[in-house]
Amino acid sequence: MQKFLQDVNIGQNIQRIRKERNLSQYDMVTKLQLLGRSMSRANYAHIEQGIRNIFVSDIILFKEILNIDYGEFFKGLTIKNS
Repeated sequence: MQKFLQDVNIGQNIQRIRKERNLSQYDMVTKLQLLGRSMSRANYAHIEQGIRNIFVSDIILFKEILNIDYGEFFKGLTIKNS
């Protein structure tokens, strides 16, 4: 399985969008399980914190659950020059 490496933390956007939808982390994990993706709440929290990389398939499911365009994941993100 391919993963997105979080060199820029899109987890903050995922968290913002989730909260805008009045969903808890537990709600997200439950919805993922209903769609056939098993994930613990702790692993989900690590995605939002930028600690855990994200599977491409998870991004697809997040898009479906949150009812957003893919661009919303990347809104406002910038690359910091070294």
